[in-house]
Amino acid sequence: MSDDFVTRADIDRAAQFIAARTRHQPRVGLILGSGLNSLADEIANAEVIPFRDIPGFPVSTVEGHSGALVIGELSGKAVIAMRGRVHYYEGYSMQRITLPIRAMRALGVATLIVTNAAGGVNVNFHAGDLMLITDHINLVGMTGLNPLRGANDDSLGPRFPDMTHAYDPGLCELARQVARDAHIELREGVYIMLAGPSFESSADVKFIRLIGADAVGMSTVPEVIVARHGGMRVLGVSLISNSLAHAHFEVNHQEVLAAGQAAVPKLAGLLTGVLAQI
Repeated sequence: MSDDFVTRADIDRAAQFIAARTRHQPRVGLILGSGLNSLADEIANAEVIPFRDIPGFPVSTVEGHSGALVIGELSGKAVIAMRGRVHYYEGYSMQRITLPIRAMRALGVATLIVTNAAGGVNVNFHAGDLMLITDHINLVGMTGLNPLRGANDDSLGPRFPDMTHAYDPGLCELARQVARDAHIELREGVYIMLAGPSFESSADVKFIRLIGADAVGMSTVPEVIVARHGGMRVLGVSLISNSLAHAHFEVNHQEVLAAGQAAVPKLAGLLTGVLAQI
């Protein structure tokens, strides 16, 4: 697959296809990460559109990412949820994996809630914890793999978007309040993206802890950059699927999926509580 670019025509074609197949007008988008797909089952009056049917959409190839849009109602809000996501390591370009976010924005989505499964780097984190993402380190983007690479379309966003508050302070505070009220322990920290698909070496973990990361994964940052480029508010939550902070045991994808399934009730409580108050 080539390092292809996405045009405004590509975005509009995908958005029009989706709009023609739903009676809902979603204003909130959800991205459900590894092992978290079952959250989409709570969406009422749902319409499901497989990624493979949508013009130009990348198709997920990873277990735990079924690859479909679920559009309906959750906590009284019209939402559009990605049941699974597509990653850069699957062979798509950064612009292609973020086309779903562009399509959401074209449909009128103003708020994006992004979740992921991440390895815990902070020594105080344990498997099963939820971490509010307060900032990120775009390590992949620092090497040139940025979804905004190429000619900028000013109708989509500015050439140099600011990432000072990539994760909306108001939404972060709302998540904290919901967590307190529901007695959900909510960690906070910085998420760092590596390209994957290999898991981190022991030296990788030492390095990323040294530069200030609390959790590490292989997604999220490109989606957040594109959302902010388009003027969307963003809330991010990581499920800490395994701890890398102490003895560095071997990691496998089944462990990540199992941790996601176990944490779904807690994460669902947090997200539905936030949605109810947006």
